[in-house]
Amino acid sequence: MTAPQILIAESGLPRHEAERLLQAVTGRTRVALLTGEEVAAEAAAEFLRRAEARRGGEPLQYLEGSVQFGPLDLVVDRRALIPRPETEQLWEMAVAALEGRPAPIVVDLCTGCGNLALALQHAFPGAVVYATDVSAAALDLARENATRTGLSQVHLRHGDLFAPLPDRLRGRVDLVVANPPYLAAYEYDGLPPDVRDHEPAGALVAGPTGDEVLARIAAEVGEWLRPGGVVVCEVSEFRSERARDLFAAFGGEIGNDLAGRPRFVVGTLSKSIAGGD
Repeated sequence: MTAPQILIAESGLPRHEAERLLQAVTGRTRVALLTGEEVAAEAAAEFLRRAEARRGGEPLQYLEGSVQFGPLDLVVDRRALIPRPETEQLWEMAVAALEGRPAPIVVDLCTGCGNLALALQHAFPGAVVYATDVSAAALDLARENATRTGLSQVHLRHGDLFAPLPDRLRGRVDLVVANPPYLAAYEYDGLPPDVRDHEPAGALVAGPTGDEVLARIAAEVGEWLRPGGVVVCEVSEFRSERARDLFAAFGGEIGNDLAGRPRFVVGTLSKSIAGGD
C-alpha cells in the first residue's frame, strides 16, 4: 500500500497529470484519492508504469483510456485521433444545424473513434446516423464506443468517404460532418512528438498539399445532400481560404474556434445547386 501523495511525487509528472492518471488507474475521484485510503500495490505499480510512458511522450488521454466528448465518455487509444476541443465545437455547430429537422439523416466522414456520430445520435435519438472510415482499426474502436454508450444504432461503414454509403441516401442527407485529415505531408515532422509519434498518421496527413481529402468531400457532397442540407468540416487554420474556395458553390463560410482561429467551413446545398426551382 502506498499513499497517493507519495505516488504523485514519485511520478515525475506535473501534479494535474499525475492526479488524472491515478484517478484512471484507481477509479477514484480526486477528492477520494487525496483524503481516502492508500493505493494497493498492484494499482501503484500500474500507475508508475503509465507515468513512465507519459514521461516518454505518450498522450495522457491514451494512458487514461477515455475522454469526455460532449455528453459521452469514450474509449480512446492509438487506433484513432484523440478528440480535441475544436472537434467538440464542430459537434456543437452540427447540433445547431440540425435543430428543428425531424428525423434527420446524418453522415459523419472519417469518424475515427466515433465521437461525432455517437454524440449526434445521442443529441437526436430519432436521427439516422451513418459513419464511415477508411481505417478498419478506427471503426473497431468506434464499434466499441457504440456499445459502451448504448448507441449501437449508428451505422458504421468501412470505406473511403462516401463510398460505403447506400445509394438510397443520395439526395436525402440533412447533414454531412467531417473532421478529415487536413495536414500537408511537409507539416508532419513539425508536429509535437506526442502527436507525431503516437496518433495515427493517416488520420492527420491528407497528402502533399493538405487539402486533398477536403477537396474530395467538396466535389462529392452535393450528390448526397438534400436541398437545404448542410456540410460542416474542420479545417486547417492555414488553409481556411482554400477551404472556403472549395465550398464556394455551397456558400462556404469560415467559422472561428474559441481561440479566434479559422478552423471550420460550413456550406448549404441551395435549391438552385440541387436542380430545384
